[in-house]
Amino acid sequence: MLEEIAVNRCFGGWHRRYRHYSSTLRCTMVFAVYLPPQVESGTVPTLYWLSGLTCSDENFMQKAGAMRVAAELGIALVAPDTSPRGAGVPGDPAGAWDFGHGAGFYVNATQPPWVEHYRMHDYVVHELPELLEASLPVDTRRGIYGHSMGGHGALVCALRNPGRYRSLSALAPISHPLGSPWGQKAFSHYLGEDRAAWQAWDACALIARADERLPLLVDQGEADAFLAEQLQPELLRQACAAVGHPLRLRLHPGYDHSYYFIASFIDDHLRHHAAALFR
Repeated sequence: MLEEIAVNRCFGGWHRRYRHYSSTLRCTMVFAVYLPPQVESGTVPTLYWLSGLTCSDENFMQKAGAMRVAAELGIALVAPDTSPRGAGVPGDPAGAWDFGHGAGFYVNATQPPWVEHYRMHDYVVHELPELLEASLPVDTRRGIYGHSMGGHGALVCALRNPGRYRSLSALAPISHPLGSPWGQKAFSHYLGEDRAAWQAWDACALIARADERLPLLVDQGEADAFLAEQLQPELLRQACAAVGHPLRLRLHPGYDHSYYFIASFIDDHLRHHAAALFR
C-alpha cells in the first residue's frame, strides 16, 4: 500500500513522493514519481532513474530538470532510493559515504548482515514496478537509466533481465565495478571475496554474454574527477565492440560528475528512451 507524503504540480502533471513497506528489502522505502498530464486520458510508459552514491529520490527530481520534457513526451519518471535506510538497517560501520546507506549498488547481497536488507536489484526490477503498475496509471512499457553507481545499476538491471525493459542509457556509469575501487569495496562486502561471483554484477562481463542488445546511450564528462579510476568508459566501449553491442558513447569536454552535467544532457536521454517506449 502506498502512503503519499508529498505532492507538487509541475508542467501540467504531478510530482508525488510515496512511502511503502518493501517485502524485498524488509524495511520502509520512499520513492518519487512524476506523472505527466497524459495520465488523465490513460496509462503512460515508465522510465526508472537510478541515482548515484549518497543520493535519494530528491536529488534527481529537484536537480535534473527532466520533468518538462517528460511532460511533453508523456512519460512517467520514477526515482527510488539508492539503498535501504533506517535505524534498523545495517550500514557501513565507519560511516563511509561510498558504502552502506545511500550506496546499495543495485545488487542482491549474499553476505551477512547485508543479505537481510540489501536486495536493491530485486526491488528495482520486480517489486517496485509491480507495485506501481498495480497502483498508478503506468503500464509495462519500461525504460531504465541512471548516473554513476546508478548507471552501473541501470546497465546491470537491463542486461540481467532481457525483455524487461525497452530502452537503456547511462550518464557517467561505473562501467566495470570489478576494476573500480568503489565497486571492489561494495562487492567484497555485499557479495563476499569470491570475485567469480562478482561477474554477474559487472556490465562489461554481462555484455559479453547478453541475450539482448538494447541500443545504449552513454554520456561522460571529460572533466569528471572519477573518470579514469572509477568509471572507465573505454572498457565499456571495448566490451561492446567485441560483441557488436550497439553503443553511442559521447565524451563532453569540460563537464564534471555533477547534476550540472546531468541536467545538460537529460533531455537527450528522455528522447532516446521515448523512441523505444513509443515504438
